[in-house]
Amino acid sequence: MHPLEKMFRPASVAVIGASNDPDKLGGRTLLHLRELGYRGRIYPINVTAKQVQGLPAWPSVRDLPEVPDSALMLLPAALVEPALEDCAAKGILHVQVLSSGFAEEGAEGAAMQDRVAALARRHGMRITGPNALGSISPPDGFFGTFSSLLATAQPGPGVIGIATQSGAYGSHIYAAAHLRGIGISRAIATGNEADIDVAAAIDYLADDAGTRVICASLEGCKDGAALRRALLKAAAARKPVIIMKVGTTEVGAAAAATHTGSLAGEDRIFSAVFRECGAYRTQSIEEMIDIAYLCAIAPLPPNDAVGVLTVSGGIGVLMADACIEAGLSVPPMADDVLANIRAIQPMAGGRNPIDTTAQLNGRMHIFEAISQEMLRGAELGSFLFYLAHLGRNIPRFPPLEQTLAALRKAAPDRVVVAVMTSVEEVRTKLEALGVAVFEDPTRAVKAVTGAARLRALQDAAMVLAEAAPPARRRIVAGNEAAAKALLAEIGVTVLPEHGCASAEDAVRAADAVGYPVVMKILSDDIPHKTEIGGVLLNLADAEAARQGFATLMERARTARPDARLDGVLVAPMVHGGVETIIGVQRDAIFGPMVMFGLGGISVELFRDVAFASAPLTPARAAALVESVQGARLLAGWRGGPALDKAALVAALCAVAGFAAAQPEIESIEINPFLVQQQGGVALDALVALRG
Repeated sequence: MHPLEKMFRPASVAVIGASNDPDKLGGRTLLHLRELGYRGRIYPINVTAKQVQGLPAWPSVRDLPEVPDSALMLLPAALVEPALEDCAAKGILHVQVLSSGFAEEGAEGAAMQDRVAALARRHGMRITGPNALGSISPPDGFFGTFSSLLATAQPGPGVIGIATQSGAYGSHIYAAAHLRGIGISRAIATGNEADIDVAAAIDYLADDAGTRVICASLEGCKDGAALRRALLKAAAARKPVIIMKVGTTEVGAAAAATHTGSLAGEDRIFSAVFRECGAYRTQSIEEMIDIAYLCAIAPLPPNDAVGVLTVSGGIGVLMADACIEAGLSVPPMADDVLANIRAIQPMAGGRNPIDTTAQLNGRMHIFEAISQEMLRGAELGSFLFYLAHLGRNIPRFPPLEQTLAALRKAAPDRVVVAVMTSVEEVRTKLEALGVAVFEDPTRAVKAVTGAARLRALQDAAMVLAEAAPPARRRIVAGNEAAAKALLAEIGVTVLPEHGCASAEDAVRAADAVGYPVVMKILSDDIPHKTEIGGVLLNLADAEAARQGFATLMERARTARPDARLDGVLVAPMVHGGVETIIGVQRDAIFGPMVMFGLGGISVELFRDVAFASAPLTPARAAALVESVQGARLLAGWRGGPALDKAALVAALCAVAGFAAAQPEIESIEINPFLVQQQGGVALDALVALRG
């Protein structure tokens, strides 16, 4: 049994703070348990009443005739701690604290919440909340919540599990699912998460036999490793996770040392973690419910190819355009298949979409024959059928039902979607066959897109593996020269360059590396040298090098009189290739995260960057490179030469593995890392230590 099973499916429950008044939270919660089908034993706890809502009441859980599986606590905040002590004394190990007045209300409440969490840990007790909405399990008739939704709508049983942090958000999802006719297996709103969080709930739902699809929403995360484990567990169980993250903040002032930190932002990091752990992030509740509905009815499509059959040319084009814009493919039918389709329906137009025209109405044998030909004619993962208003025509529905049933039988691993207006009788019969029904064509395409992405994400998550970190070493903070020396030790190629404390040293260094040269100010206190004019290019001779030293020192003293200056760095000029950026930022929640994108001045101009968790395997590093738009430049853009991606991948893996093994590193940035036809080289670098 999963440790959280009794939070969702208790055989007995105590309601601490139960009331006879259904307008009070303790009264409403008890009413839901009594009237909505819960078959377990209910123990109202009220210090004064002998009966509550017709049930025998007890003054304390200590007085109960048995140890309940779970308790729902609806008391003023000041009474929660002693009541939890009573639960511990009785042996109750699962408590949902629905009381508010804790960390959400300031420092005093936060201190009280810390004491509650410590109390629970001390007694081995698991709690949700405080400030939680409770949990529900419609198949068991268990509605352990005070949600006002249940006064007018009761979510029915189904296979979709829901885990949210916000109670109001969770209640809205329950309502949206109910209005859509979607059933729920288990659902929970975790509140302030003093103990149980959304990650723990996802972990439970990944194990739960009654849950096939998981919807989750969170505002933040206190344990990044636990969230990763839960998402990967769901992906391994082939349970789609559709997730939302609300709120976007920057990672903090410490990140300003590098472009990587300033671009990372908490939101980008969450997106990267969701993606690599097999979860699909949505931007609206509507999209979440649509994708969950499709995944609950149909299998995940085996590929991204979509076949569109329509009785309206315009709607067919609309759906095809939406598919292409979403990254799906709409492959044309083979010539022999098209010939067979024309033989079935001479007026059918197009190669995919196939437009049968309105003459299809009432001639379902044509629809069946053409759909079977489409199935034979291309490797299609999904079928979208626009059928106008046939779903409202009850007398003509049986042939449509038979046709779609035949297609589902012939292609049980494909997604079949009927886009049409319909009555409930038609919709429910088709859903029983495994055919999803949408009224809006664009929403149907978005749902298919989400399902296709989930299949690809789960496939990738199944092979997610961490590279072995290198041996630990002591790191000392330093300037660019020191950073590059460190990178050279771990296998990243750097130029032959010299730190110079005087103009004459700079000339000798330039003579040694060969003209033309680059000169850069060297200072721990000036990480972004271009912002003060601290970089000089194409210095062609000794006099230019001598003058360049003086110019850089003067600019640095003027712009940053407080900065410690170590002199200048002299390096040979290099030409050609593509400038990229390789960075690692240590995220407070998820640890070291690798960034890759176009480098140089392009990084902040275009923000074409992507993130992945460190360390990296070569396969994951290659996937990170391909995920940015600028990767096309590496393949030889418009006749240009192909560049050395293998060298780039090797550098990414080296930097990611190094940062993952060194907890004292806050960030590493190589900007630019120049990818050449053969090899690649770090032209500028910065290593920042924590604190």
